[in-house]
Amino acid sequence: MSSIFDKPISTDAPLSMFNRKKHPVSREVVIDNPEHPVETNTFYTNALLPDSQRGACWTLPYLVTFLNGTENPEWCGMVVSHAEKDKMSMGPDPKADPVQFYINPPDIKYFVFSAAEFKNKTTTITVDSTSRMSVNLNIHADRAKFGDLTKKITFPLVQGMGLVTAQYSNLVPVMGSEIFFQSVNIAPSPRMGIQKYRIKLEDNRTWLMYVIPSAGSPEFQYDMSENRRKLLGRGPFTGIIQIAKVPDNDKVTEFEPTIDLAAGAYPTGATLDATVDGNSGSYTFNFIRQGDNNARKLLMFALPHHVDSFDSRTLAGKSNLQLRSPSKGMMLGFFGDSWTMQETNLPTHISWLPNAGKMNDELRMAIYQSGSADMQQDLELNTDDASVYFAGKSLARLANLVLAFSSIDIALAESRKALDRLKKSMDRWTSNKQKHPLVYDETWKGIISNAYWDKKDPGADFGGPFYNDFGYHIYTAAAIVDLDRILNNNSDWLNKNRDWVNNLIRNVANPSTNDPYFPVSRSFDWFHGHSWAKGLFWSGDGKDQESSSEDYNFAFAMKLWGMVTGDAAMEARGNLMLGILKRTVNEYMLLGSDNKIHPAEFIKNMVSGILFENKCDHATYFGNRTEYIQGIHMIPLTAISPYIRRRGFVKAEWERYFDNGRAENADKGWKSILFANYAIANPKVAYEWFRQDGFDQIWLDGGLSRTWAIAFSGCEFIESL
Repeated sequence: MSSIFDKPISTDAPLSMFNRKKHPVSREVVIDNPEHPVETNTFYTNALLPDSQRGACWTLPYLVTFLNGTENPEWCGMVVSHAEKDKMSMGPDPKADPVQFYINPPDIKYFVFSAAEFKNKTTTITVDSTSRMSVNLNIHADRAKFGDLTKKITFPLVQGMGLVTAQYSNLVPVMGSEIFFQSVNIAPSPRMGIQKYRIKLEDNRTWLMYVIPSAGSPEFQYDMSENRRKLLGRGPFTGIIQIAKVPDNDKVTEFEPTIDLAAGAYPTGATLDATVDGNSGSYTFNFIRQGDNNARKLLMFALPHHVDSFDSRTLAGKSNLQLRSPSKGMMLGFFGDSWTMQETNLPTHISWLPNAGKMNDELRMAIYQSGSADMQQDLELNTDDASVYFAGKSLARLANLVLAFSSIDIALAESRKALDRLKKSMDRWTSNKQKHPLVYDETWKGIISNAYWDKKDPGADFGGPFYNDFGYHIYTAAAIVDLDRILNNNSDWLNKNRDWVNNLIRNVANPSTNDPYFPVSRSFDWFHGHSWAKGLFWSGDGKDQESSSEDYNFAFAMKLWGMVTGDAAMEARGNLMLGILKRTVNEYMLLGSDNKIHPAEFIKNMVSGILFENKCDHATYFGNRTEYIQGIHMIPLTAISPYIRRRGFVKAEWERYFDNGRAENADKGWKSILFANYAIANPKVAYEWFRQDGFDQIWLDGGLSRTWAIAFSGCEFIESL
């Protein structure tokens, strides 16, 4: 069976309607071919930004950060950090139950790779070999003097790498630690050609260092600095230096032999394969191994959701090593040059309405009555909003209204008229005549909003000019195609607009490196098992995700588009992403009382709030009302919502925050979000709330119609009978 990532969606140039522009953020740090698309939403984005030169990259379990010596000339090089739980801070009131946030220190210099030649102002970084799961980060002593090929350290950074590897090129090594070196001892070599050192820091933690000189290079020799903060190399060195942290200082003799097995080999990249057969799927990371070690396999660290879905072959490589991640629990070390994860119960059976749209006469009449009233309103309201995000929500609201209304036989004529109005609203976007047209960015390679150039504001449209997804638009397009076939028995709209929608999907979820115009899987991080919402912005705590539900909304929209267009590989990718998200969202973002990932002091929040690579903050970017924080993980409510959001969780969250009339006090449109979501746990209550006399339209969110809410809760109610 071929991989669902084998073939690109297309290799055609982006549509000419998208004017070509150069992005305001330069890619001068990237020394790949300038025509090569570059990931804008991955673990190493900080290192890509020309103004930061403080590139914090969460490879996990390690954090690596470049410092150019500006803040403190003593530290110029690559910092390696791994903070234990006792370094974690909680607040703002650490005694609160639950605490609002927890955060790990991102700047402790446990270990620093440097060189005698590194100086403030002349030492800079470049990156090359950029891909979805890996990058090479180079620290140059002086590019102007020595060029790109020598007098540098290259760090192959791969998600999950078991040791941090530095490739020195004709530099005098300097190894540092602000924790101070308590002892540095030569240890027995695990393999011919490897020098091994056992290093104990003043925090009593043990690190192992392995030095592998290249042919013709002298062995590494050093002197300890007087302040015991640096190991000063005695001469130029070319070769490999690797470090790894021993998980438990009380069990060094237990863990050290395992790390010895891994020393000498390191990953330089990873590729992704996947297959889907019916409602089961699997995906494989194929790690690219360089060097040799005694294990003859790589040591890589897996997150909890990986371990839970490993096949038996991958599980057989389990080691005794474990190191905590900053915000996703304990990571376990596995030996293997590939991992395979399996997902079953993929949502292949789910399309537009819960319970396959099964209705009784009462529900049909309720939908017809509500739909008839909704049809008298301004259907196109806010579909021309200047914001891609809010316009997308409004388009999807209208699409769902027509989907629900058209399920009633006596409403078909009115539904056709409503579909025409939906098409008219969508045509504004497919002809690129909205207030801020989309453009093709020739710098990083992608489709973005022109809002930055129109407003001169990097934060315009939630940072859309710096990359975001188009999930609501894609969902609407899929609905139009389906409705066109049902109501008009034709595919005219699809034939006219297929390429426009595919361009948006390629921008966010291109499956193949053979597409020369977009990076692979810009938003969805296959290692983390979910998307990141932040693009070309520097972030001291790494990438973040504020809305798990809008993440799976994109995957659902892509699945539906694949379904209505006959693109089986795209539909399969969407189903697989949804299967993975069902697992990761319920491990990392929706927190039941039995959650073992987050600190016990935090899990009573019940959602992660904003999940960062380095912290969790039970908050939003737009306000701290409870309905905002919980509700942003609910919207939009579609047929896929009950698949992700488990009934028991929804019930517990309602009792924790919204029962006994508290939901009625929610801010305006958030009230409807809370009750529509509650339909997953108690559809009868939700259905009756939306059906009540005197229902006020002000209670509705901008992405939700009363008719859709009645259909959604009603179908859930019938399923529960």
